[in-house]
Amino acid sequence: MHRVVQEVVTRAFSRARLGREETHQRARRRGRACAAGGRDATAYPERVDAARLDPELVAWTATAVALLALLVTAVVWRRLRVVDRRLAQLVEAGAPTTPERARIEALEGELAGVRGDLAQALRHVAVVRYDAFGDMGGRMSFSAAVVDDTGDGMVISSIHARGESRTYAKGIVGGDSEIVLTPEERQALDAARTGQDT
Repeated sequence: MHRVVQEVVTRAFSRARLGREETHQRARRRGRACAAGGRDATAYPERVDAARLDPELVAWTATAVALLALLVTAVVWRRLRVVDRRLAQLVEAGAPTTPERARIEALEGELAGVRGDLAQALRHVAVVRYDAFGDMGGRMSFSAAVVDDTGDGMVISSIHARGESRTYAKGIVGGDSEIVLTPEERQALDAARTGQDT
């Protein structure tokens, strides 16, 4: 098919070239005739009349153009089928097909990252107030538990006496401590992890 198109195009161009040469020869002859007759030698060649065109040349040229257009259409159609097939595979795999969907998925990813960071934040707090000594009133001593979602954090206890006040901190990993917790510290830790008021 490619050779047929090539032959058609070659014939069309060779006939067009021959027709152009004939037109130039006529123009030269006419120019010489005008120069001999005293007229202007730069006279334009006569217009080509559509009726004088070679019908076979026109037919071959039209056929060549039609075959070339058909060939281009076939190539474009084949590439379009490949693109359609790939797009269908992406849609089946759950890939986003619109810019809004891609933006939503990016925001969901960022939100998951923020939730992960928030899970590690020390945001669960509970305070238990009590009287550490029987002769003291006003519940001036306290134990405060501060933990994250996994139960990691610390318990801070402040013991208030008449003449002094002492503060202790104990690390918490997974909801428990290596150091023995007092009942008040355990109560504060349990309240912080469950979110209940003390």
